[in-house]
Amino acid sequence: MPIFKCPPKSQPPWKEWDQKAQKNGLRHQVYAVNGDRYVGEWKDNMKHGKGTQIWKKKGAIYEGDWKFGKRDGYGTLSLPDQEKGKYRRVYSGWWKGDKKSGYGIQFFGPNEYYEGEWCSDQRSGWGRMYYSNGDIFEGQWWNDKPDGEGMLRLKNGNRYEGYWQGGLKNGPGRFFHLDHGQLFEGFWVDNIAKCGTMIDFGRDEAPAPTQFPIPQVKIVDPDGVLEEALAMFKKKEEPSDTGARRSRRRILELEEQEVLILLEESFKVQ
Repeated sequence: MPIFKCPPKSQPPWKEWDQKAQKNGLRHQVYAVNGDRYVGEWKDNMKHGKGTQIWKKKGAIYEGDWKFGKRDGYGTLSLPDQEKGKYRRVYSGWWKGDKKSGYGIQFFGPNEYYEGEWCSDQRSGWGRMYYSNGDIFEGQWWNDKPDGEGMLRLKNGNRYEGYWQGGLKNGPGRFFHLDHGQLFEGFWVDNIAKCGTMIDFGRDEAPAPTQFPIPQVKIVDPDGVLEEALAMFKKKEEPSDTGARRSRRRILELEEQEVLILLEESFKVQ
């Protein structure tokens, strides 16, 4: 009995051409329609693995890890420096989903950079910022601004240790005026010290001490006055509570007048 064999079905030519056109593994330079080019590894027609991307418009270069077409893993981003005629490093660190995420170092200028944690292209978590004017901030960040506990050390050596919110001093904190030998400890609202105590702190060793030491101000209940002031600034006032606001403002004015009178009397005694 004769045996018939079915001939294998032949694939259309376009399928073979399409398979050859698919990018997988290491490829040489591949150009995009807009002029961008990439050299590195591919998977399923997407950048995947180690590779270098060069953007034509800005001249930026990324060298590092890729995952399914996006920067993911460790990599370095550089931009051309027109003055020096070479590339300068802008960011070195970790990426996730094409955004800076994890630990990394961002260079904002020759003498200004940040090292610390990132989330979705923003400084978030612990980090240290070196400013071009010589100031240094170290502490917690959120949404690209100091937020939480942190310390700002100024170029002249003075420093603030305390709480921040939205990039401003907010909450309890201490400011060391080391140049004058004084320490202020109190409560801050949007970078303004609202209430607290100032004492001499290493005044004899300070490079530029004040002419007169801080006089001793005697109040019947200093702790109570300070607690009341703190509670006043911490409490959120209701928009309709205008009468209460006027009363509290008047109390503050009277207390300030009392403190000024006591200060004048102390200086007269000296």
